[in-house]
Amino acid sequence: MTTPLAFLNGRFVPFAGAALPLHDAGFVSGATVVDNARTFRHALFRWPDHLARFRRDCAACYVALDATDAQLTAVAEELVAHNAKLLPPGGELQLVTFATPGPLGFYTGGAENGPAALGLVTYPLPFARYRGFFVEGARLAFAGWSAGHPGDLLPPRVKHRSRLMWHVAQHAVSDPLAGVHCPGAVPLVLNYAGVGDTATGSVLAVADGTVYRPPADATQDSISVKVIGELCAAAGVKFAEAAFDLSSPWRDRAHQQDVIVSRASELLLAGTGFCTAGVRELVWYQQPRPFAWPGPVLCQLLAAWSDLVGTDIARQFLEAETGGT
Repeated sequence: MTTPLAFLNGRFVPFAGAALPLHDAGFVSGATVVDNARTFRHALFRWPDHLARFRRDCAACYVALDATDAQLTAVAEELVAHNAKLLPPGGELQLVTFATPGPLGFYTGGAENGPAALGLVTYPLPFARYRGFFVEGARLAFAGWSAGHPGDLLPPRVKHRSRLMWHVAQHAVSDPLAGVHCPGAVPLVLNYAGVGDTATGSVLAVADGTVYRPPADATQDSISVKVIGELCAAAGVKFAEAAFDLSSPWRDRAHQQDVIVSRASELLLAGTGFCTAGVRELVWYQQPRPFAWPGPVLCQLLAAWSDLVGTDIARQFLEAETGGT
C-alpha cells in the first residue's frame, strides 16, 4: 500500500478510514488513555517503558486493555515498519497508542457499554515544530494554574488525551488581554506549590551542578526524564528530585525565593519528540528571567543522548529547514 495504516480494534485499516463512533466514550467524555513514542532510524525508542506506562494508566483509569504486551509490540512494530517506508529520507515517526472505554450504550438506547477501543496510529515526527528549540532555545511563559495535586482523583502523572487545558493555555499566552502576550512561547502551567509542567515536555532545573526533576507524582510521568536521569548517572552528574517553585522569583510567599530556582543556571525541557532542549527565558506576565542557552549541561546531555541512539539529535532538527526531515 502507498498510504499509511492505522490499527483499530483488532485490525489494520487505512489511516484515512480509521474512526471511532460518535458515541464512543473517548469522544463523548474525552475518556482516553494515550501514549506517544518515537523512532530513531525507524526503530521504536524505549518502547517497553512506554508500554508499561500505558498499561499502568489504563488500569488506573478503569479502561480495559486485554491485549498482551507481546501482541501490542507486534502490532506497533508492524505498523512502524509499514508507515516508515512512506517517509522522506531522514524522516522518523511518532507512534500514538490509545484506549477508550468504548461506545456508551445509552446513546443508542442500549443498556451495555463497551467493548473498550484500542488503537495505534503514527504520524511523521514534526522536526520543524521543534526546530526553534535548537536554533534559539525554548521560551516558557506562565499561562495559569492547575490543581495538579498527587491526591487528585485523576493524578497528574496519568497521560490522557484531553488537551483542553493546554489548548486554553496556548491561547492565554498569546492573548494580549491575558497580560502575558508571548506568542510562540511554550505555555507553562503551575500547580499549587509552583511546580511547573507543559504539554510539550517536562521542566527540569540545573543548579549548582545538579539536575533537578519535579516530584514524580506532581507532573505527568515522563520517560524522557527517566532517560536524562540515566544519562546523568553515566556521566557522573548529580540528579535529584525536588518540588522547585518556578513562580518564586516573582512571588514572595515566605520572604525568600526557592533556593533551586534562584540559583538555577539552566532550565531544560524533556519530551518524546525532541528528547531534550534548553530554555533561554521564562516569562511571568511581562517579566522575563533569562537562563544560559545553550548551557553546558544541555550540551552534555544532548551529546550523550545522541551517542545512545546513534543519531545526532540536534542536527536532525537543524536540517529540517532544507530537507524533508
